[in-house]
Amino acid sequence: MLEDHQAAATQAPAQQSVSGSWPSGYPAGYAVVDVETTGLSRDDRIVSAAVYQLDAKGEVEDHWYTAVNPQRDPGPTWIHGLTADMLADAPLFAEIAGDLSDRLAGRVLVAHNAEFDWAMIAREYARTQGAAPVDHRLCTIKLSKALALPLRNHKLETLAAYFGVAQRRAHHALDDARVLAEVFRPSLHQAAGARLPLPLLACRPLTVWTELPDPDEETDGELARRDRPWRAGRRPARRRAPCPYPNPGRWEPGGRLVQGMRVAFSGDTSVERELLEDRAAAAGLQVAPTLSRLTSLLVTNDPEAATAKVIRARAFGTPVVDEAAFTRLLDDVAPAREG
Repeated sequence: MLEDHQAAATQAPAQQSVSGSWPSGYPAGYAVVDVETTGLSRDDRIVSAAVYQLDAKGEVEDHWYTAVNPQRDPGPTWIHGLTADMLADAPLFAEIAGDLSDRLAGRVLVAHNAEFDWAMIAREYARTQGAAPVDHRLCTIKLSKALALPLRNHKLETLAAYFGVAQRRAHHALDDARVLAEVFRPSLHQAAGARLPLPLLACRPLTVWTELPDPDEETDGELARRDRPWRAGRRPARRRAPCPYPNPGRWEPGGRLVQGMRVAFSGDTSVERELLEDRAAAAGLQVAPTLSRLTSLLVTNDPEAATAKVIRARAFGTPVVDEAAFTRLLDDVAPAREG
């Protein structure tokens, strides 16, 4: 028996008061989201979703939960607790997309590791030939880092313990969304009190969705995937044809990209990473999985992050640009140099 779509909201822990006026540039409302899925790959599906709607200062306005029939094996049942029998009569994503849209519209999507939740939601909407009504997202991992909270790690349970929020059913979408809403509220107030810019990132919907072929199966498409067992980890990156142009060297700030330049990516992007890499490859650039002294350019929206690629870029003096700047550069890539 599936749980009812509604569950009682709980009282959040006390939060510090904000001296002076609330920052004028902060969003007017938030949608705290959690989704549970059949796996971690780009063709995995959502099995449950929950949304806590918050006002501008993080107070709960409403909450919502639904299970979703993924039309395939539900994956790690031992994590999310939803079996094939439990999901058999659940609505399809296309049937709950309207309700979800009503709860997301006009709000900043907030999630813990928001890149993942946003990507899963955007893909589900693309399968329905629609788009999520979301312009920006906020990752609570990035917010906790920006606040320099004294945490041993940035797992949700660690953040919950820091703010004194009790987890009741870890990896249940509704309870994870509740916990996240309760830890987001005091985090938001701390950021407002410090007049800290929120780490918002633009959300760009997918306009085309295609299933990746499974190397173990002869048949493509969704029907061939319904009974595939869940496999831990991400699917290996799709192989691209080698770049036909030699690497002309590093990109010069203020100049044009040149075909053959080697480009690496780090961190969250508003356009799904694989699509952004596809655009780079189509423009004649080499997409590099790692960063070396031969890398022409690093693309990241978080140049202060302590990721391996960012650290190596600093050590090597590799030029760094954000996603928006890189997208503009892609519009005018110079042809490969002769000789």
